[in-house]
Amino acid sequence: MSTSTTIVPSKPAVLRCATIGVGKMGRHHARLYAQADGCDLVGVVDGNAERASRITEEWGGRAFTSVAELIAHGVDAVTIATPTVTHREIVEPLLEAGIACLVEKPLAPDVSEARAIADTARRTGALLQVGHVVRYDPVMVAVRELVAAGSIRPRFIEIDRVSPMTFRSVDVGVVLDMMIHDLDVLLALMGAEPEEIHANAVCVVGEAEDVCNARLVFPAGKDGIRCTANVTASRLALKTERKIRLISEDAYVSADFVEKKGTVVRKTANASQLDDVRRRLKAGEDLSGVNYLEMIAMEPLSVGAGEPLKLQMLDFLDAVRTNRRPLVNAEDGFAAVRTAERIVAAARAAGARMV
Repeated sequence: MSTSTTIVPSKPAVLRCATIGVGKMGRHHARLYAQADGCDLVGVVDGNAERASRITEEWGGRAFTSVAELIAHGVDAVTIATPTVTHREIVEPLLEAGIACLVEKPLAPDVSEARAIADTARRTGALLQVGHVVRYDPVMVAVRELVAAGSIRPRFIEIDRVSPMTFRSVDVGVVLDMMIHDLDVLLALMGAEPEEIHANAVCVVGEAEDVCNARLVFPAGKDGIRCTANVTASRLALKTERKIRLISEDAYVSADFVEKKGTVVRKTANASQLDDVRRRLKAGEDLSGVNYLEMIAMEPLSVGAGEPLKLQMLDFLDAVRTNRRPLVNAEDGFAAVRTAERIVAAARAAGARMV
């Protein structure tokens, strides 16, 4: 009696990689592919022939004139780092050809295109990862590990992401350009999309919003705790700031992505100490002599090392080789775009003058 065995073709030992769009972000993807073990940078695609030529002269490979030419040449994994509005027309042919795609955030400029891309990835079975690189930032990894371990169960999260205008990614507003990073982080931390959104925004330079503040209320988790997040994004600030704060009854975490450090504050006072303080406050006593710092313990946030973009690329390549789910898949990218669209709609409803 004969038996049959299904043979799953293995990924080649050396992955043929390429980058589509080699501007400010894409050039770094090309560099990382060229430097990575087990990768062969076969080339790049860019509408600017001179720019494409400079990248290939520095890192190798060849400059292809189109995505179709790249597909015909043969490639296993591709980064798409082009303007958001072009993502769908570029990504779908690659997915149809069975080529793994790492798409720079956001996945698409709106929900309908994000849904179409996600559906194509599901139908073809081709791997698609969305480049929400903040998930790989060692600061964010440290924060996520605290939440996952139950060291802090946040009731309130505050995130600020502001910087001077760079005139990059002006094809979308600040919500899709900058806030989208933090929306993805929040959805990952909370494990759900917000059930309630309040927002407002201001347009200054262009027709899309340049500053936005959103208040997101997340559904209660298994422990019954509801969390509210206050998120601010601005591309009109005087300096660059990237900060996150998580607050609960028992702990407080403050982290700075620019400084690559953070602080964890834990309550050390026991129940009887706290009851005594509350009783004395209620009685109107003067507690100015009480040392609050003796009631808490402070320690630095344990932040590892590593270049977030490189960590993201290595994880993407591992997902390609092992055929596993990427950390940020198409559905995650879609959820972030849907939340962003809800924020923009809420800002309009609040009276923001936006296109």
